[in-house]
Amino acid sequence: MALPLLDYAPKSQNARVAGYVVPGDEQPTTYTTENVLSPGDLGNLIEAAYRQIFFHAFSWDREPFLESQLRNGQITVRDFIRGLLLSKTFINSFYEKNSNYRFVEQCVQRVLGRDVYSEREKIAWSIVVATKGYGGFIDDLLNSDEYLENFGYDTVPYQRRRNLPGRDLGEVPFNLKSPRYDGYHRAILGFPQIVWQNEIRRFVPQDKKATAGNPSLFLDMARGLSSAKGNPAGRISIGSINIEASVPRRG
Repeated sequence: MALPLLDYAPKSQNARVAGYVVPGDEQPTTYTTENVLSPGDLGNLIEAAYRQIFFHAFSWDREPFLESQLRNGQITVRDFIRGLLLSKTFINSFYEKNSNYRFVEQCVQRVLGRDVYSEREKIAWSIVVATKGYGGFIDDLLNSDEYLENFGYDTVPYQRRRNLPGRDLGEVPFNLKSPRYDGYHRAILGFPQIVWQNEIRRFVPQDKKATAGNPSLFLDMARGLSSAKGNPAGRISIGSINIEASVPRRG
C-alpha cells in the first residue's frame, strides 16, 4: 500500500497569498493551446516544452510520435509534458544520474515551476518515488492541485515569479541553477571544462568591442614603443684610447 504524501509547508506566509505580477522583461512567455492561431505557434509551443523539460533537445531526444499526437489534437499539453518526463532521454539524463532528493528537486522546478519549499518537501516526494515508482511520482505531480491550478491541461509549465519584489536581480533560471548532472557525475565527465572557462573570460560582447579609431587599439603599439631599446654601443678596445688626449691637463 502506498504511503500518503507527507505534509510540508511553504517557506513563508507570502507563498500562501496569491501574487500580483506586473509583466516585465523577466516575465516568461506563456505558451498555451488556447491562443494557437497557426501551425507555427504550435511549433513554438512544442519547442518551449522541450526547453522546459530537457533545456535543449537534440534530434535524438525528440519524440515525433508525441508531437504528431499533439498537433492532431489527440493529446493535451499536459499529456505531452507527461510523455517527455517518461521518455528515455529524461530518465537517463535526470533520474539515473542523480539521487532521489535531487531528482525530486529538478522535477518540482520543471513541472511546478518553483523551487522546493524545504528539505521536508524533498523527503515527502522521495517517499512517493520509493513507494509508487518513477511513473507514479510523475503522475502525482501532474495530478496535483498546484499544477492544475497554475497550468491546467493546455499550458506549458514555466518558472513562476522570477522577478521578485525587493530584489535587484530575479531568480536564476532552473536550467542554470540545477544542471542536469550532479557534482559526482560532472567530475567523472570532466565538467566544468577549463578551456570553455577561458573562452568565456575572453569573450567580449559585440557592443563592447573597440571600433576603428578607438585609442585602445593602439595601446599595444604604444607599449611596444616604450619598452623598445636602442642599438647597443659598440665595444671599444682599451688600446685604441689616447689617454693623454682624452684626460685634461691640470693647470
